[in-house]
Amino acid sequence: MKKEPKIGCVGWLTAIVVFLTLQVCICTEIIGGRKVKPHSRPYMASIQTHKQHVCGGALIAQSWVLTAAHCKEFCQIKYCRVVLGVDLLSKKQKGRMTIAIRKMIPHPEFNSKTPENDIMLVQLAREAVLNKYVSTLELPKSGADVKAGTECSVAGWGTTNPKVLKASDDLREVNLTVIDRAVCNSKAYYDLSPYITKDMLCVGDEKARKDSCMGDSGGPLICMRRSNKNEYTGIVSTGGECGAPKQPGIYTRLSKKYLRWIRMITKTNNQNITKDVI
Repeated sequence: MKKEPKIGCVGWLTAIVVFLTLQVCICTEIIGGRKVKPHSRPYMASIQTHKQHVCGGALIAQSWVLTAAHCKEFCQIKYCRVVLGVDLLSKKQKGRMTIAIRKMIPHPEFNSKTPENDIMLVQLAREAVLNKYVSTLELPKSGADVKAGTECSVAGWGTTNPKVLKASDDLREVNLTVIDRAVCNSKAYYDLSPYITKDMLCVGDEKARKDSCMGDSGGPLICMRRSNKNEYTGIVSTGGECGAPKQPGIYTRLSKKYLRWIRMITKTNNQNITKDVI
């Protein structure tokens, strides 16, 4: 990613215009997917500014949402909220919960010039009430790498058409496949720009009909792991042109490095939580 200006808290469409002007492509929308079954992903979070969806995320604890670090560029904390328990953004569904943000904590090594370390913790101003509409997504236990060919899925409220820059009202999901890093770093693909590190995943569709794109940043990547269990594996980060065959989505992998950081931050802040509620 190129360095973005300090645009503060702006509407989602305005932010997209700024990004396109700078020739920045944050691959974060669902293309070629389908609507999710009602409340089948109760951990999904919509990060909003002025009631406009800007990024996705996953509720990992009652006070914490995990998302992408570059999402911080869209928000001033006092104007941003996290919406939980919904599939339709415009509908007042039973279970809908809107919570202010206390703190946004991007990874200390994140630099917007690259997609490395594109991970951020969002501390909520109050605990979410867990029920059948709102629940947490378990973090992976080992942080083990993901083999090429692994089947995954990603969900979000991003635009469904790269030519129509508008968030989807429906939460949508799509199935994708992990691509070997060596292939993704080859000249035919990204040619090391950006370089896909061991803390990233390259995930796409060989027919280029399915992808994530503008508006799904921060959303969780769920992959089928050993023993046929789905596991929270990564975070939507960036990519090239949405749906392009040689420019698949790039995801932050929930590696041991990031899992240690998440546990350290969430434990420390829960023990030293203050009373200031935004």
